[in-house]
Amino acid sequence: MGIKVFCIGDLMLDIVAQIPTSPHQLHLGNDTRTVISTHGGGAGGNVASWLAVLGNDVTMVGRIGDDAAGSAITSEFDALGISYGDIVKVGLHTGVVICLVDPSGERTMLADNGANAGLVISDLPSLDGVDAIYVTGYALLAPASRPGVLAMIHAINLRDIPIIFDPATVGGMKDVPIEEILSWCTLMDTVIMNEEEAIYLSGSSDIEAALDFFLEHAPRAIIKRGSQGAIGRERRGELVTVIAQATQVVDTTGAGDSFAAGFIDAFRSRSNFAPAIERASTVAAHCVAIVGARGRVGAQI
Repeated sequence: MGIKVFCIGDLMLDIVAQIPTSPHQLHLGNDTRTVISTHGGGAGGNVASWLAVLGNDVTMVGRIGDDAAGSAITSEFDALGISYGDIVKVGLHTGVVICLVDPSGERTMLADNGANAGLVISDLPSLDGVDAIYVTGYALLAPASRPGVLAMIHAINLRDIPIIFDPATVGGMKDVPIEEILSWCTLMDTVIMNEEEAIYLSGSSDIEAALDFFLEHAPRAIIKRGSQGAIGRERRGELVTVIAQATQVVDTTGAGDSFAAGFIDAFRSRSNFAPAIERASTVAAHCVAIVGARGRVGAQI
């Protein structure tokens, strides 16, 4: 039986271009033939989609515009059974990301946040019956949304609902003081980040030392290491090491989001941390084997 989860964060339309070479080798000022597709995106929406595919009761807390891109996102949510309330904001445009995916599956992203900025406490639905909350760093890194999202986090903490937090990309974090980002981590139950983000925030290139650094801020920390798997630890717990599952990598977009969803789906109690990281790795392996960042209706994982 699934759990009830709120996902707080960004909603985007992803335009994915599978380019035949690395971005710096493109013929600028000329044509390059590619395979192009559109998908729902944004870290918050991606996590919500994978949680829904895994059979959970999911509500998305975010914002989109009253345009064609927004309609595409709500149609996908309807198909997945995700609740979303009053997320359409008249007069604003939906956020869009252009993802250039090279033959190795590596991605280069160009982003326009659009309507995502401006979340306020009134955007948070009733917390009754909610088992877990996912918060993406993108929501806190946006200056216009930060006060509203911090107010949401305060309300969630008062209800003692665990928050799983991904601080988002190093590029996005560079406009905010590291100490401020670390202060957000102290409000969370679990912090999930990739290796680059962990090194940037902790100042340590020793991954296990970085992991221990985050345990000074949050009860649980996980560092994703791509093809090298993931490591995690709880305070006063043993180090957990998980190897990456073998799969054909098609597109790495959304891999971290699917990992977070797999963790939340499995982490039903405080006694099954290691199996939850294993589950997260399994879901991420399914994500990188498809084009796009979101789970599909009817997917078996």
